[in-house]
Amino acid sequence: MDSALQDWPLNASAAEGKAAGHQLAGRFGAMWTISLAVLMALLIVATVVGNALVMLAFVVDSSLRTQNNYFLLNLAISDFLVGAFCIPLYVPYVLTGRWAFGKSFCKLWLVIDYLLCTSSVFNIVLISYDRFLSVTRAVTYRAQQGNTKQAVLKMVMVWVLAFLLYGPAIISWEYVTGQSIIPDGECYAEFFYNWYFLMTASTLEFFTPFISVLFFNLSIYLNIQKRTKIRLDIFHEVQSQSFMEEMEMSPEGKLSLKCCKWDQKEPAKTLDLPKGEVQQAAANASISVRDSQTANSKSSGLYGGKPKSFSKRSYKPSASALSIEKRMKMVSQSITQRFRLSRDKKVAKSLAVIVSIFGLCWAPYTLLMIIRAACHGHCIPDYWYETSFWLLWINSAINPVLYPLCHYSFRRAFMKLLCPKKLKIQPHNSLQHCWK
Repeated sequence: MDSALQDWPLNASAAEGKAAGHQLAGRFGAMWTISLAVLMALLIVATVVGNALVMLAFVVDSSLRTQNNYFLLNLAISDFLVGAFCIPLYVPYVLTGRWAFGKSFCKLWLVIDYLLCTSSVFNIVLISYDRFLSVTRAVTYRAQQGNTKQAVLKMVMVWVLAFLLYGPAIISWEYVTGQSIIPDGECYAEFFYNWYFLMTASTLEFFTPFISVLFFNLSIYLNIQKRTKIRLDIFHEVQSQSFMEEMEMSPEGKLSLKCCKWDQKEPAKTLDLPKGEVQQAAANASISVRDSQTANSKSSGLYGGKPKSFSKRSYKPSASALSIEKRMKMVSQSITQRFRLSRDKKVAKSLAVIVSIFGLCWAPYTLLMIIRAACHGHCIPDYWYETSFWLLWINSAINPVLYPLCHYSFRRAFMKLLCPKKLKIQPHNSLQHCWK
C-alpha cells in the first residue's frame, strides 16, 4: 500500500540542503538493485499469470460460473490488478527512493492500491463465509445456487466497502487538515503517522476479517468432525445389522445362532467339554449341513425327474442372492464413506493453510504500521516495515494457488488452458501431470 521512504537510512537528510534527486539516487548498490529488480519482476509475473488463469478459466469453462466461484473470480480480479498496476509503479520508487509520477498520480495510485488490497481481504472473508454457509446450511445454500444477482450484489458491496475504508481519507485528508505533509518526490498517505485513524482502519481491515475467517473456518472444521463421527457410527451400525441379517438367513448362520442360544441355556454342560471337542463338533456340524445341501440338490436334479419350472410369480430370491446384494450394498457404502472421509480431511487441511497464510501475510504489516505510527517511525527499522509491506503483495500471488486450485473443476479448466491434448488423452489426471 504505501511506504514512508524518507526515513530510510540511505536517504540524505533534508536539513543538509542537498537536492532531492541527489538525496534519493543510488539507494542500493548495483548488485542489490539488479537482484531486487529480478525478484520484483518474478513476483509481478507470478501474480499476473496466476490470477489471469483464474479469470480465463471462467471464460473457457461455463460450468465454473456458480455462485461460490464468482467470489473466487472477484478475488482474482483484485489480485490481478495488484500485480498489473500497483507493484510495477512501486518498483522504480523503491529502487531509486523517488516518486517520479507527480502528486496527483500518487494520490490515484494510493487510492487504487489501498482499494485492491482491502478488497482482497474482504473477498477472502466472503469466500470463507460462503463455504461456512455451504457446510452449516447446505439445503438453503443449494437452493440459492442459481441466484447470480445475489452473488453479484455481494461482489459489488466488497468493492464499495473497500473504497469507503481508505479512499475518502486519501482524497480529502489534506483539505480537512488544511495542508499536505508529503514532500516532493515522495508518495505515501497523509494519515501515515495518525495512530488513531490507522488503529481504527486496521481493526476493520485486518483484525475483524482475520477473526471472521478464523471463526468461519473453525466452524467448518468442527462441523466436518461432527459429520464424520456421525457417518462412522451409522456405517458401523448398518454394517453390523447387515451381518446379523445375513447370519439369520444362511443355514450355517442359523446353526451358529442356535448353538449360541443353546450355549446360553446350558452353560454348565458346555463348560465341561474340552476345547478341542467343541471345535470338532462345530466343524462336523458345518460339514453335515453342506453335505445335506449337496444331497438335496442332487436328488432334485438327478432323481427327481424333470426339474421344477420357475415362473415369475413362484420365484423367490434365495438367501445367497440376498446376501450378495447386501454385500454389494455394503461395499458401495464403504467406498462412499471412505471418499467422504478423505475429502473432509483434505478440506480441513486446506482450511488450516488458508487461515495460517492469511495471518502470516497480513499480521506483520498491520502490527508494524500501528507501532510505527505511534512512535512516528523512530522505533521500527525501515527494512522490517518494508519487508512486511511486500508480504501483502506476495499474498496476492499466493491466492490463485490457495483457493482455485483446491477445486477439481478449476484444475480441469487450467488443464484445458495449459495442455488440452493431455486432457483428451488422460481426462482424469490431476494438474501435476500437465507440467511433466
